[in-house]
Amino acid sequence: MMITYEWRGDVDNSALNKLHAEGFDHPVGQTDWRSRLRRHSLGWVCAWEGDRLVGFVNVAWDGGVHAFVLDTVVAQRNRSNGVGAALVKEAAEGCRAAGCEWLHVDFEDHLRSFYFDACGFRETAAGLIAL
Repeated sequence: MMITYEWRGDVDNSALNKLHAEGFDHPVGQTDWRSRLRRHSLGWVCAWEGDRLVGFVNVAWDGGVHAFVLDTVVAQRNRSNGVGAALVKEAAEGCRAAGCEWLHVDFEDHLRSFYFDACGFRETAAGLIAL
């Protein structure tokens, strides 16, 4: 079945909580994603296989020219066929259309190839404080 992508797609809290739990290997939560996204995000991209949510990426922003990729997740059975990279590409297009000039991402080392090679990010100097 074909995968379709939707910028600022209609998010079902239950479906996204299940996908997030599968993707990040934790119990299914009760996060109110709809409220969180509307309050804090420039946009988000949903990947659909028919009516099934199979991928998601959130884009927070500073209200100006900087946007930030968060929570990129793809269902196990849909991994390694470009869904994640397509999510990030759609997110970048949504950010560009909103007037952003920069799209940032933080990631764990095992995701370097995905973000640098598949998505086209380039390495920069950055800092982080663990809170």
